[in-house]
Amino acid sequence: MINTAQIRAARGLLKWTQAALAHRAAISTVTLNMIENETVRPRESTVAAIRRALEAGGVQFLDEAGVGVGVRFASVAAQ
Repeated sequence: MINTAQIRAARGLLKWTQAALAHRAAISTVTLNMIENETVRPRESTVAAIRRALEAGGVQFLDEAGVGVGVRFASVAAQ
């Protein structure tokens, strides 16, 4: 599962507001704000919707795999 820092970073890479991401993920802006501020523990389905929206926007999430957790623009071949 991706973490809140990755969500904020991916949103920053795409230059999306919270409202833009919330709309694309079909969740409320308030919910996204609470997730990003870590005031709630989100459902896995909500995080999955956020991830799908961000990946559709062109980012790739990195897991530990020896390089550390992060986010970057997806390569053209991966899209």
